Amino acid sequence: MFENLQDRLGSILNGLTGRGALSESDVSAALREVRRALLEADVALDVVRSFTDRVREKAVGAEILKSIKPGQMVVKIVHDELIEMLGGEGVGVDLHAVAPVVIMMVGLQGSGKTTTTAKIAKRLTDREKKKVLMASLDTRRPAAQEQLRQLGVQTNVDTLPVIAGQSPTDIAARAVQAAKLGGHDVVILDTAGRTHIDEPLMVEMADIKKKSNPHEILLVADSLTGQDAVNLARNFDERVGITGLVLTRMDGDGRGGAALSMRAVTGKPIKLIGVGERMGELEEFHPRRIADRILGMGDIVSLVERAAENIDAEKAAAMAAKMAKGKFDLNDLADQLRQMQKMGGMGSIMSMMPGMAGMKDKMASAGLNDSLFGRQLAIISSMTKAERANPDILKHSRKKRIAAGSGTDAADINKLLKMHRQMADMMKMMGGKGKGGLMKQMMGGLAGKMGLGGLGGGMPDLSNIDPKQLEALQKQAEAAGLGKPGGGLPGLGGMSGGLPGLGGAKLPGLGGGFPGLPGLPKKK
Repeated sequence: MFENLQDRLGSILNGLTGRGALSESDVSAALREVRRALLEADVALDVVRSFTDRVREKAVGAEILKSIKPGQMVVKIVHDELIEMLGGEGVGVDLHAVAPVVIMMVGLQGSGKTTTTAKIAKRLTDREKKKVLMASLDTRRPAAQEQLRQLGVQTNVDTLPVIAGQSPTDIAARAVQAAKLGGHDVVILDTAGRTHIDEPLMVEMADIKKKSNPHEILLVADSLTGQDAVNLARNFDERVGITGLVLTRMDGDGRGGAALSMRAVTGKPIKLIGVGERMGELEEFHPRRIADRILGMGDIVSLVERAAENIDAEKAAAMAAKMAKGKFDLNDLADQLRQMQKMGGMGSIMSMMPGMAGMKDKMASAGLNDSLFGRQLAIISSMTKAERANPDILKHSRKKRIAAGSGTDAADINKLLKMHRQMADMMKMMGGKGKGGLMKQMMGGLAGKMGLGGLGGGMPDLSNIDPKQLEALQKQAEAAGLGKPGGGLPGLGGMSGGLPGLGGAKLPGLGGGFPGLPGLPKKK
């Protein structure tokens, strides 16, 4: 979502950090560019004006101009003000009330209220261990109540039985009563929407609010609608009174202006963001992490959290044991590709790695994208068990059969096999003797830098990391140089950008340029 803004701000601020000294005119010129970049990203005009005024006030002081690294100080000021504009500290869904806690979902039709209702219910059930009841109050949209029932079955969350002919206010009262009788901790009311704000909608929302007395009123807004979403939030807040915002489709290609404006305009915190279609793709909104992503500093904490949710601990342990012996077959390669897909694909992972956000275009031009992973998985799935375990037996006739089964050709299969051979060689080196192998050195260095020592030289079990330790991770990563462009990963001898093959030390088979995965065509 923030790619264009990230590119623009990155080039502007890099121009400042490369200077030995800054004059007031330098800062003013840079801020004019920042102002233009924010307006092009569809951020509200008054929000942009306030933001640039605050940055200018701090950035032209004597403290900056006399600083040893004035450019970096300006970047820090922009970063801090961006965090402030996004809301300072992250605020989650508040469940501190007498059970059942009522959460009322409001918003326009098509913003994703029903899906978001199910996502929140699943999140509260899985993470908070709450017993949740969902109720659809949408009596106008065809099959809206059936849609929520189906999502309830899919997420294993209770839904209120449908009684034909009841009004939305009657359904709300019945839902609260059913939650009390059923011993539910939370009841989520999925209200009706319209294609636009109208008087009957607002009256209905007010009546439901009066009848159900919700503890949280969450406005669900589509982040792709830009400034209209800001006006929507203002109207709903004035008429109904919202306690927080949920932005959907944050994985889309919108310009990000709504996310940057809504908190500043309404004063209400953005509590959750939808980052995909799947039920598990809902994240808490952390202003600092979003600001880090916008300024290309990566988001180590969110990457670790996503890994903890998606990586199978048993499979990871078995993989580590095989790597220690230098073994790596096509089943292992398939597992690695599936794991990357579950974590959002290569682009999503790269956007969270410090200094790597700008590599997406290079990856695309090198043919490294998520559709490539799909083709490679199709090839591996078309092989027999023996072929996956021992790729050396793959001769022409076998390749012909596999190509027919996977809808590819012999060249694709050869590329995959070459990639596997090079990765297998790399795994042997990583699991080799002497100081526990390169992988242990790399992971041990990374863990040590992040304050996760005492791990026997390996990475920790991510699922067991203490939440407080995880919260401190970003600051420790920044202190280790991970949050700065070109900081590199610890234990890798200061590699440029932290990934091999981007200048500096290289791992075998990774070549001198992008991509990081071997066996793929290089840019012509």
